[in-house]
Amino acid sequence: MMSIVIYGTNKCKVTQKAIRFFKERGINPQFFDLRERSLSGGEAKKIYSFLGDDVLDKDSSVYKKRFAYYDAETEELIVEYPELIKTPVVKCGQRYSCGFDESSWKVFCESVKV
Repeated sequence: MMSIVIYGTNKCKVTQKAIRFFKERGINPQFFDLRERSLSGGEAKKIYSFLGDDVLDKDSSVYKKRFAYYDAETEELIVEYPELIKTPVVKCGQRYSCGFDESSWKVFCESVKV
């Protein structure tokens, strides 16, 4: 049976919306706070291979100040600087979504309930 995993931060309002969204549908997601535990290299690679550069929060002040012109692989950046991730990243099986993506969350709910 598949489960839902959410990577985000406790202070992120969209992460809180995602957690609430799944709980309201009877699904208790596993939550990892990126401020307490960063992604492993393997997980970052999986996320990046599925989402590509969409996983980077290019609107964040951290990205604009430090990385807009930085020439590095995105998966390396999100491991070393988890604050660059567009949160939440929601995982269901081998699929991912990032940011506010209610349509993907609904599909994930159906996958979990099967």
